[in-house]
Amino acid sequence: MSRFTVTPLPLSGLNRIERQRLGDDRGYLTRIFCAQDLASIGWKKPIAQINHTYTAKRGTVRGLHFQYPPHTEMKLVNCLRGEVWDVAVDLRVGSPTFLQWHAEVLSAENGAALLIPEGFAHGFQALTDDVELLYCHSAPYHPEVEGGGHVCDPRLGITWPMPITVLSDRDNAFALLTDDFKGIEV
Repeated sequence: MSRFTVTPLPLSGLNRIERQRLGDDRGYLTRIFCAQDLASIGWKKPIAQINHTYTAKRGTVRGLHFQYPPHTEMKLVNCLRGEVWDVAVDLRVGSPTFLQWHAEVLSAENGAALLIPEGFAHGFQALTDDVELLYCHSAPYHPEVEGGGHVCDPRLGITWPMPITVLSDRDNAFALLTDDFKGIEV
């Protein structure tokens, strides 16, 4: 019996996952990851890495991050504290939704997660102070194949829900996509 409700989103392979909470007057238990339940929507590899992030200030944007082959990765992004506007951008070569983006609100309150397929860039904006995210990755981090897109790239046209108040020097240094960017092979 799955403890997830899966909602396919407009970009092929991108899914919203709602976690069932089993609770009583003590609190609740919720499953973050289940390989068996997520296999039917594309998670075929073991978890290679789990990361926890903390973002202090509302309006902060992190991203848009991805890895090139041979280390492309799926991500399952869960919000444990606060609320974010979580964005996935399709960078897959030949995809009918190439360079399109989709965003979902993830929060500790709504218990939703985003399952992001290989070949997508990922970023988010903190909608509250003191945000914590937990990421499950299907591949370990390899800095030599790291890529990124600029969060304000006009070619992507992402409409962030609030003014960007904090952006790291690293994320701000990502170049705009050029016309010769053909995407990522997955």
